Amino acid sequence: MAEGLRERKKRQTRQYISDVATGLFLERGFEAVTVAEIAEAANVSVNTVYNYFPAKEDLFFDRSAGITDRLARWVRGRPEGESAAAAVLRELREEVAAVSPRVGLLPGYADFMKVIEEAPALRSRLWAIAQEAQANLEQVLREETGAAEDDELPHLMAGQIGYVHSTVTAVIGREMVKGREPGEVSREVLALLDGIEDLLSERVLNYAVRSTP
Repeated sequence: MAEGLRERKKRQTRQYISDVATGLFLERGFEAVTVAEIAEAANVSVNTVYNYFPAKEDLFFDRSAGITDRLARWVRGRPEGESAAAAVLRELREEVAAVSPRVGLLPGYADFMKVIEEAPALRSRLWAIAQEAQANLEQVLREETGAAEDDELPHLMAGQIGYVHSTVTAVIGREMVKGREPGEVSREVLALLDGIEDLLSERVLNYAVRSTP
């Protein structure tokens, strides 16, 4: 369905407010900027800001929905014969090899990470995002394997697979904060992914293999 004029205006307004807020956060730090200042800079009311972003943290992590569903989406979309862990490893390798900004491989990411490091509220939200992503992955694993509610295996497997993703993103963030070049970090993280795969057990690597319909 094509996007209507009203929906497009709302999306553009939301994006503009988010962009203005991000600019202020990068310039002055998350805690030093108020929602009132963001509203004034974006030429909207404070109520308008809260209509689009229920919490101040939402202004910074305005694209968190794509992050919380990432692992589950990768596993859902895997081809026949591929396991859940293999799907995540493959997707990560593709994004890292492409030096994708979606995994933090972009100039300026260091500034973004420094804002998070200096704000406890943002660090807490980032942890919550990671927990939600793991919970979404666990749900997909339960659905696809037909696991019983009291079966802890999908939870354990989601934790192992989530570890792969969180380790990669943490290393990228740490190295980019040092001011390193994205391409250089990309090459090192690809080697790291090989090392991580070697550490995973065969049970993890062969869990939830997509079967032929």
